[in-house]
Amino acid sequence: MTTKHNGMGPKRILKAYSCSMQGLKAALRYEAAFSEELLLIAVLLPIGLWAGDNGTERAVLTGCLFLILITELLNSAIEAVVDRIGPEHHELSGRAKDLGSAAVFLALLNGAVVWLLILCG
Repeated sequence: MTTKHNGMGPKRILKAYSCSMQGLKAALRYEAAFSEELLLIAVLLPIGLWAGDNGTERAVLTGCLFLILITELLNSAIEAVVDRIGPEHHELSGRAKDLGSAAVFLALLNGAVVWLLILCG
């Protein structure tokens, strides 16, 4: 087994940054759900910063929005790996995709509950 070597120090950090930017570009290009959620979050983020009464509330309101994007990226990664394995239906492939989808659903539900509790509570 070979070990992936991305350098050390600043070189490794720059390589990691480059990979992250490639991932975000791929999500914007190929993942409609990510683009839609990003648009929603672009609208909600300034509202959350304005509507929170203190730093803690603002952090929670905005943090749960980023959690939605993070979860969507992980779901998209799962789907890409499953699709790479093969197009034929397999119970475990379907389960993996359904579990990723459920994670996104829970992240969205979490966001809605957090916003409701803070803004209406």
